[in-house]
Amino acid sequence: MKTNKLRRIERVTQPGTPHFVGDGFRVHNFIPRTSTMQRMNPFIMLDYNSKYNFPATNKPKGVGVHPHRGFETVTIAYKGCVEHSDSAGGGGVIGEGDVQWMTAASGVLHKEFHETEWSKTGGEFQMVQLWVNLPAKDKMSTPKYQAISNSEITKIDLPNKAGEIEVIAGDYQGHKGAASTFSPVNMFNLKLKKGAKTQLSFPANYTTALLMVEGDAIVNENTDALQDHFVMFSNDGESFTVEALNDAIILVLSGEPINEPIAAHGPFVMNTQEELIEAFQDFNTGKFGYLED
Repeated sequence: MKTNKLRRIERVTQPGTPHFVGDGFRVHNFIPRTSTMQRMNPFIMLDYNSKYNFPATNKPKGVGVHPHRGFETVTIAYKGCVEHSDSAGGGGVIGEGDVQWMTAASGVLHKEFHETEWSKTGGEFQMVQLWVNLPAKDKMSTPKYQAISNSEITKIDLPNKAGEIEVIAGDYQGHKGAASTFSPVNMFNLKLKKGAKTQLSFPANYTTALLMVEGDAIVNENTDALQDHFVMFSNDGESFTVEALNDAIILVLSGEPINEPIAAHGPFVMNTQEELIEAFQDFNTGKFGYLED
């Protein structure tokens, strides 16, 4: 009978100096800062807005109209509330616990701001934005949008009242996530109680990482993973263990690499320089549609 080999930790990265995206997102970048897009594929960008208190304002803070092509943007709301819209007709409000999964693909214009009513009171804000690469055959497909409310996310109780797993995408022990994906992607919120321990397993070739959203843990019984840190695993085994030192929320990422060339510049991620040039030309000539600023 085959036994799962332990997956070693490649590195644990502390959050770097934060920077603002627009005036509404104060983020630490972990991908590609921790490694290259190619190494972390299919996860090609991860910005983490760790807990930050925004004061009340009548003018919502955020990011104005900007383009995307060649990938998907995934926004996970832990604290606070975001309002968004795009030139393909997608839009709405992402509340606490919700997920916005936007497939930019052939190209959209997009904008995102703190939700109007939330802005009037302000408060603690905590978000993740992740870019998921698309295979070459899907990069120019029609844009689409998945609004996933927290009530739609599959939730599985762990044994011995250890906590629960929210399956945003992929599969956990036969339980499917709400999001549809173009390549195999697992995206979970692992919510562990203090002192609880669990084991997760993914194919050895999958790019696998943890973001410590809340609380601290010990990974593989000997490595500290503190709040707001990023844990990157080697591709040399399947299983790893996580033990919570206090109540913890951990974003678990594991996906099959898309082993294709990457040509990236700003908001465009394609396979060749020629495709990048075409993306800029299409954007400049209005082929991404229209979105009011």
